[in-house]
Amino acid sequence: MYTKSIIMIVISTREFRQNLKKYLDLIDQNERVIIKRGKGKVYEISNEVKNDRFFDDPIVQERLAKSIRSYSEGKTVKLSDDQLKDLLGI
Repeated sequence: MYTKSIIMIVISTREFRQNLKKYLDLIDQNERVIIKRGKGKVYEISNEVKNDRFFDDPIVQERLAKSIRSYSEGKTVKLSDDQLKDLLGI
C-alpha cells in the first residue's frame, strides 16, 4: 500500500518576502506553502493554475459530464423564450 506524505510549510509574510526564491523553489517541487498574514488571513500558493473554484469542484464536474452525455444522446428539451426568461429570473 502506497501512501503519499503531504508536507505543509506554514510561514509568515515576512519570511516569505525574505526568502522568496527558496519558497518558490519548494512550490515548484509540489510542496504546500501556506502564508499566514495577521489574524485569520491564510494563503496558499500553488504551481497549478486553477480556472475556477466552481468548475474545479468534483460534483460540478460530474454534473457537467452527465449533462454533456445527455446532450450527446439527444436527451434535450427546447425552452420557449418565456420559459428561459423565467428560468433565468429575468
